[in-house]
Amino acid sequence: MEFINVIVAAAVAFGLGAVWYMVLSKPWIAASGVATGPDGRPLNAGARPFVIGFFAILLVAGMMRHMLAYTGLDSVAAGMQAGFGIGAFLITPWIALNAAYAGRPAALVAIDGGYATLACTAMGAVLMLF
Repeated sequence: MEFINVIVAAAVAFGLGAVWYMVLSKPWIAASGVATGPDGRPLNAGARPFVIGFFAILLVAGMMRHMLAYTGLDSVAAGMQAGFGIGAFLITPWIALNAAYAGRPAALVAIDGGYATLACTAMGAVLMLF
């Protein structure tokens, strides 16, 4: 049953990402430097980034579930707080580190880190619902 919980949490985070990046697509494309076609859409718009992205989110959700169970948290609010901390204070700084070495703008860190924080907060809530 816990595996289903992890899959649902990952699906929720993936769905939030779809909305997040649709809303912020233009600033993200500008900040990331991703090559675009004449229509303004990224050239790497095939399935590969989405498959890798979902698998990566699934790994994060699985580890979050393990960490939340290990710590004994027992409420949705606590799960959200833990998820927020993971997104804001573990994942976002790592994104900032990678962006700094790649010479990427702070706007990219804000967009990608904001999504990581939102998604982890939501995953924490979902993982504590079951």
